[in-house]
Amino acid sequence: MTPGAHRTRAGQRLSLVIPMHNEAAGLDLLFQRLDASVGQLGLDLEIVCVDDGSRDDTYGRMAERAAADPRIRLLGLSRNFGKEAALTAGLDAASGDMVVPLDADLQDPPELIGEFVTLWEQGYDVVYGVRSDRSTDSRAKRWTAGAFYRLFNVVAQQSIPASTGDFRLMDRAVVEALKALPERNRFMKGLFAWVGFRQVGVPYVRPARAAGESSWPYRSLFRFALDGMTSFSTAPLRVWTYVGAGAAMVALLAALAIIVRVLIVGRDVPGYASLMVVILFAFALQMIALGILGEYIGRMYQEVKGRPIYVVRDRVGFDG
Repeated sequence: MTPGAHRTRAGQRLSLVIPMHNEAAGLDLLFQRLDASVGQLGLDLEIVCVDDGSRDDTYGRMAERAAADPRIRLLGLSRNFGKEAALTAGLDAASGDMVVPLDADLQDPPELIGEFVTLWEQGYDVVYGVRSDRSTDSRAKRWTAGAFYRLFNVVAQQSIPASTGDFRLMDRAVVEALKALPERNRFMKGLFAWVGFRQVGVPYVRPARAAGESSWPYRSLFRFALDGMTSFSTAPLRVWTYVGAGAAMVALLAALAIIVRVLIVGRDVPGYASLMVVILFAFALQMIALGILGEYIGRMYQEVKGRPIYVVRDRVGFDG
């Protein structure tokens, strides 16, 4: 990809957006790494931290840091709205010419941001991290993640780069485009790809969590994947047209086979077991189809209600 016009970092502001949920144990290490890496880039630095309804002392410790460090801005959400909502809140609040979302658990290494900024200077609008090595994840998580990316890019209208997360640098124009999107069921990886602009990937080795435990059990990951599929593809709806056509063809062939059998060998008495198998299989297909239809209707219901994506309880370190 050919980059655009050359930029300079002189006088530019870099905003870090860090959603947090029960991250108190790793905050000291997080800010040590940020000071040692991003603090040396020669940029006006803004750190927007979003506490997403933490149950530990994350908010209290961050409020103390924000009171002592003018670079830190803290948003406290009124409850746990989920990472996508917390990330949206941070992007709405960030004022930088460049904005970098990253995880508080240091699985997104802040040392890579300097390379992101260099590529931004070369004219790229989005510089995203590509997880080239996920050996710190379990085998099951690596397999399910790979399967999701492959399936998503087959069925979705807008593909997303494989093995990417939210860790990326975005130009202000990209952030403004994201803020203009009104949808409430937000799958940020898809939205990052959908807005376009000049993008380039940077491979990195994904480290283990620095502290604490993941807030993403497999049930939540499955729900997140389902949100992504239904947000960017109507293929789950369209597939039932083909399933119905195929079932109708099988039924027609079965009917012809029965007619031929009756004409040749006489009256046919079908078995109870085979009849029940066919009925239950058809019923199961109908229930699956209704379930998928319900997923889309449910998302339409959420959008029509027009509730805000998040509610802010407290703001610390913001002017005014």
